[in-house]
Amino acid sequence: MTKNPLPQHVSTAWRLKAIFTGSIGNLVEWYDWYAYSAFALYFAPVFFPESNSTVQLLNTAAIFAVGFLMRPIGGWLFGSIADKRGRKAAMTLSVLLMSLGSMIIACTPAYASIGMMAPVFLLLARLLQGLSVGGEYGTSATYLSEVATAGRRGFFSSFQYVTMIGGQLLALGIQLSLQKIFLTPEQLSEWGWRIPFVIGAMLALVALYLRSNMHESATLGGKKDERGSVMVLVKKYPRAVLTVVGLTLGGTIAFYTYTTYMQKFLVNTVKLSKEDATVITFFLMLIYAGMQPLFGWLSDKISRKPLLIWFGVMGTLFTVPILTAISHAASLWAAFFLILCALVIVSGYTAINAVVKAELFPAEVRALGVGLPYALTVALFGGTAEYLALYFKNAGHEPYYYWYVTGCIFISLLVYVFAKDSSAYSYIDKEQS
Repeated sequence: MTKNPLPQHVSTAWRLKAIFTGSIGNLVEWYDWYAYSAFALYFAPVFFPESNSTVQLLNTAAIFAVGFLMRPIGGWLFGSIADKRGRKAAMTLSVLLMSLGSMIIACTPAYASIGMMAPVFLLLARLLQGLSVGGEYGTSATYLSEVATAGRRGFFSSFQYVTMIGGQLLALGIQLSLQKIFLTPEQLSEWGWRIPFVIGAMLALVALYLRSNMHESATLGGKKDERGSVMVLVKKYPRAVLTVVGLTLGGTIAFYTYTTYMQKFLVNTVKLSKEDATVITFFLMLIYAGMQPLFGWLSDKISRKPLLIWFGVMGTLFTVPILTAISHAASLWAAFFLILCALVIVSGYTAINAVVKAELFPAEVRALGVGLPYALTVALFGGTAEYLALYFKNAGHEPYYYWYVTGCIFISLLVYVFAKDSSAYSYIDKEQS
């Protein structure tokens, strides 16, 4: 089937190495993806010279959302490659595309120099990055789930979100370093925001080297012409596809609300400084990353479904109160602990969603089955979350967004309640038994 197949009998140390190798590329990809959001506060005036800061953020958020529209294409393209040619080929190609997108952003002149071509190049870069990250999720979720042992699959696969969050932490850490140590606010706004995109492109070379030495994680079964086929996926596994959509809906909106958008929310609504918002977000993401293995471990002990229901119930009941309280937070510590409470709730989804989806499909369509419906849902809901939040803010009806998030989480809760527990019907366990 593919080069470097997974050895039949491997030690825990070998599996940990495989998980590190698969995860480090994921971290680099998500660093590049999050760097856009983390530094949007600085480069928005460079590409969109408007006097209203909310309008500037709306423009950058719109391009952020358009980048998400490429994710379903990436989910289909890289999912098909992973199921036909192996996980390694897809994961290597995706990190190269992300690097290219970062270099375009780093090198694009300002609006004052080239006019409308500046936002056009920014859009092109985000389209490339959207294609890349759209393929990264399905293939990395599949790879990490497959290399893990049956009794510890929730724990090991949780490291996908550790590295996703780690990518944001790295972006925020670089932002803090530039803000506090190396550059003045003026330098950061003028040219310093380009530095993280150059760093991202260089880190991709490290990820490329590591991924070039990966072992494949599964032997692809089924007929050769059916591997990675959308028609086969839809005809044979329609319920699993719809389950992925339902699983993702509320979780992706909650995730992007409390991670990607929250930094802007703290500046634009709570009226914290950019520096304070960055510090709070950094330490929250550090704690949040540490939660993921704990929730993943717990899912191996009590199964996946109770954790999903935890997220659905708590998210439905407390989203509006928490966001309302954050918007009126009287201190940094108050905002910090309110967001932390929200992240504890969201961890019930993020820590295990990758393995839940991977367990729903056989190996020959697993990367496609995980990646495509997930990417479609994220493009429609996760990618537009920030834009909708800013739209309601600009229109003077910010609380409407809080209820929108609540409604989407409630829909997912219904799916969690009626879906089978994936750990009890895992295709991966059947293939490895």
